[in-house]
Amino acid sequence: MISVRGLRKTFTLHNQGGVELAVLEGIDLEVQPGECMALVGPSGAGKSTLLKCIYANYRATAGSVRVGDTEVTAASERELLALRRDTIGYVSQFLRVVPRVPALDVVTEPLHAASDARQQAEQMLLRLRIPMRLWSVPPATFSGGEQQRINVARGFIRPMPVLLLDEPTASLDEDNRQTVVALIREARAWGSAIVGIFHDQKVREAVATRTFKFH
Repeated sequence: MISVRGLRKTFTLHNQGGVELAVLEGIDLEVQPGECMALVGPSGAGKSTLLKCIYANYRATAGSVRVGDTEVTAASERELLALRRDTIGYVSQFLRVVPRVPALDVVTEPLHAASDARQQAEQMLLRLRIPMRLWSVPPATFSGGEQQRINVARGFIRPMPVLLLDEPTASLDEDNRQTVVALIREARAWGSAIVGIFHDQKVREAVATRTFKFH
């Protein structure tokens, strides 16, 4: 479902005289449906950069990134939008939402106006222990842990063939970490191909089927 071949990503530091910083050098990996690959390595090794290259937030400098039948490195903006809408779910460390949109609408949006969208979103918010009094409040005003749970709710509200998880349990207490572990296992059972960064070793051991080590 995910195939990365010879991936290189270099950043040009324009404020430092055009110095080039090589972050990824010749990355090769494949992830099949039902697998969860955990990215392991020191801070700054390029783990988040790899996720962003798969999602095409960053364009690869060289190499190939394929998701399903789509060659991400050569895809048009329209193709990438369709890929993100229908194929790839992404839970980042940071919540990015329109400031005045209520939490319930943020979680409902990926369901594309399905007849039971509101009910599904409510069930997910309850599962992640978001109090009902906050459902009508914009999540930009929430605490870090509450915002992360909205991120998780939005990312898992709809089964997706591919899931990219960048520290999905960051800022969460033990009960909510276990809820996220259960959601990841359910996604694997459904057939999602998952790539994730899990600094919490217990979480990583609970969800990962394989690891990919950065050096």
